[in-house]
Amino acid sequence: MVVPWKTVGAVALVLIGAGSTWQFQDWRYGKQLAEQARQHAEILNQLTSAAATAQQAEHDKRLALEQLLSASEKTHFRKMSDAQRDQDRLRDRLATSDLRLSVLLDAGSASGCSVLAATSTGGLVHGPVRAELDPAHAQRIVAITDEGDRGLIALQACQAYVKALSSHDPARP
Repeated sequence: MVVPWKTVGAVALVLIGAGSTWQFQDWRYGKQLAEQARQHAEILNQLTSAAATAQQAEHDKRLALEQLLSASEKTHFRKMSDAQRDQDRLRDRLATSDLRLSVLLDAGSASGCSVLAATSTGGLVHGPVRAELDPAHAQRIVAITDEGDRGLIALQACQAYVKALSSHDPARP
């Protein structure tokens, strides 16, 4: 049997060429895949860094808002306690007759009434005619104004709270 060496040589050259082409393609595509993997990792690192920065910014905003609301709550509590203390003092002064409430009377409407005018000790009253209120009525008036003051303070606190929240609202541009 005669071996055709030319054919064997040609087949060997084709196999070597195919193998080297395969090796070259493997090297070239491997390099491209490595570059894509590096770029992908770089993009993921950038996205992670941006997300961490955004999360830190949101955390800082939340912390600032919590501090603002805490300060607002302390201010509200201080205003409420000051108002309560002032009302308690006023009530005590009314109860001990240290303070008397009076109302200003219209000179024309008081002419038909027998209301005692409040006068100061040591002189005549040259000003408008005033009438003293009964201490029980004065206490009720103070209680009403106390509730009104508390309501106004609470309203101011609510308005400050809503204003603080709306100025830090992430949905607003």
